[in-house]
Amino acid sequence: MTTSASTSTKTPDMGGASVAHSPGKLILSGEHSVLYGAPALAMALAQYTEVRFVPQGPGAGLRTAFENLSSGVNYPLQLLHKLKSSLDDRFDQFKRGELKVQEILTHPDDLAVYTLASLLQDQDGSTGTSVAGIGAVGHLPHPGQLSSRSSIPIGAGLGSSAAVVAAVTVLFETLLNRHKTLEDRYERVRFCERLKHGKAGPIDAAAVVRGGLVHVGGAGLSVPTVDPSHGLAEGDGWYWVLHGRPDSSTGECVAHVRAHHGSDTALWRAFGTCTDGLAQALSDGSDVRDLLRENHSLLEHIGVVPEPAQDFTRAVSALGGAAKVCGAGSVQGSGGGAILVRLSDSEAMESLMQDHPDKAWSKLRMATTGASAGPAPQMSATIKGQTV
Repeated sequence: MTTSASTSTKTPDMGGASVAHSPGKLILSGEHSVLYGAPALAMALAQYTEVRFVPQGPGAGLRTAFENLSSGVNYPLQLLHKLKSSLDDRFDQFKRGELKVQEILTHPDDLAVYTLASLLQDQDGSTGTSVAGIGAVGHLPHPGQLSSRSSIPIGAGLGSSAAVVAAVTVLFETLLNRHKTLEDRYERVRFCERLKHGKAGPIDAAAVVRGGLVHVGGAGLSVPTVDPSHGLAEGDGWYWVLHGRPDSSTGECVAHVRAHHGSDTALWRAFGTCTDGLAQALSDGSDVRDLLRENHSLLEHIGVVPEPAQDFTRAVSALGGAAKVCGAGSVQGSGGGAILVRLSDSEAMESLMQDHPDKAWSKLRMATTGASAGPAPQMSATIKGQTV
């Protein structure tokens, strides 16, 4: 991985750190169902997106340089508020059925710049009421380059967009010396993420902002303990596999599931029971394989698991393990996105993946902290198979 811009960690004329990072996330159980009030369980993934702001001379505007995302865009500073208003209007058009979810954002870089514009306006995402802006502090916006590097595969259900939003949020909170509470940061990430997915559930934001394991349920947000025997902290017996990038966006999958299963309350209760059971099993050290298989079966039922991904999970089960799609999945094509694997036999896992040399995969390691100022603790995670 490479990064553009300077290696400086300070913004000289603003006095704050110019770099921040956020972990990715992996949903262990509850994708889709969390949007219908069912609990969800996720972990922060120890692969990171790092964002950096380097000030430049007057008149340069804001130049983006997001690795693996786009070739960069120039944003005139005086038009940032208009960009935000325009994207808010497009989101309203989506809610009225006039735009598809993938048409809300007009450029891949817009989400990060919208996050900055939102912070500068300091708008209350729940009421839409403008309050005293943080833009007056630190003399931002300031001409410069906003760049990123990332070890999180894009479009694979590993929280790449939530990580960008969270890292940009922390970066400019720090530059402006206007730090938010974790709850405020969580709400900001959810508010901005709605542009990407149409309806932003709580789990992505909770995982990337708080880190560790997060359980979102009827009682709110909790942080379950994890029995060390499950090895989530170091990846012992746990893996993620990128089984092809989905041909469907998260927003498209959410819309498909809502149209076909949105009113099936018994289905969402079944998801919830499975999720709560998995949280308990991770806490007390009991076997999780049957619960992972059940969760995967429910995802197959709602139509978000392509046939090749189903074949792969069956191959894992034949080896005595369990696997499931994590994230939105896909409602078309062959790519299933990220697959979670629980398989204690590391040699069997190596042998299995030799049959799938085109699939990127790695041990599953938990990030114990969420989005923070400063460089990422590691940007060179060991990923085997195809480069992502």
